[in-house]
Amino acid sequence: MNIKTRSIVITGSTRGIGYSLAAAFLERDCAITISGRTQEAVNDAVGKLGAKYSQELIFGYACDVTDFIQVQKLWENVKGHFGKIDIWINNAGIATPMMKFWELSPDKYADVVQTNIIGTMYGTKVALTEMLAQGYGALYNLEGFGARGRSMHGMTLYGSTKASIHFINQALAKETEGIAVITGAIAPGMVITDMITQQFEGREQELEKSKRILNIIAERAETVAPVLADKILENQKNGETIAYSSPARMMLKFLSAPFKKRDLFS
Repeated sequence: MNIKTRSIVITGSTRGIGYSLAAAFLERDCAITISGRTQEAVNDAVGKLGAKYSQELIFGYACDVTDFIQVQKLWENVKGHFGKIDIWINNAGIATPMMKFWELSPDKYADVVQTNIIGTMYGTKVALTEMLAQGYGALYNLEGFGARGRSMHGMTLYGSTKASIHFINQALAKETEGIAVITGAIAPGMVITDMITQQFEGREQELEKSKRILNIIAERAETVAPVLADKILENQKNGETIAYSSPARMMLKFLSAPFKKRDLFS
């Protein structure tokens, strides 16, 4: 199928911010590839989106981003289906329950680093290599807590991987100066997804205490995604950070908090 609209691949898009981004792009008549680790999750997400949007614009392909061959096959299968890939978003990522760094099991270190860092590296290598060959394209890597140097109890492992992604994004912007392909970062801010709530696994009382501040500073994925999608589609600048929040937006949230009660967890 050769399409005139833009074709966008989003890894880790069977749920959370990736799924909401896919829906936002479909609202804007883009062709979307849904990808996740299991075929079951991919089929479920494709089915839900296909019930609301044109099925011709939706393609699903299961891919474990920690396996380079699978990432390469993801590109090849999407290219074969839609005929091109205009935008590639490395969104796949995992976190752990909020625990002290040394209390986490070694396999958790490996899982998070392999998915968040190695998975992003594999996606970056495949996308940039293929986009340079086709002569156009845009690559975005999702940042998150820890990317800008902030730290918090229980977030050492996850935050260190996002700090790495931030460095990768900055370095890529320099390495891709003056070529036909652009790279950038996506900074959605604090978004309430399963990834956030799962970090409080076994610490439900702590989650209840945290809800007050989270209801002020965070957003739902479906609120953030349309803003990010518009900025991504409009952007033509290499090294750009596509962000939802801003100091002014955050200040407004705190100023309006006493008068505007929100429940992002309902």
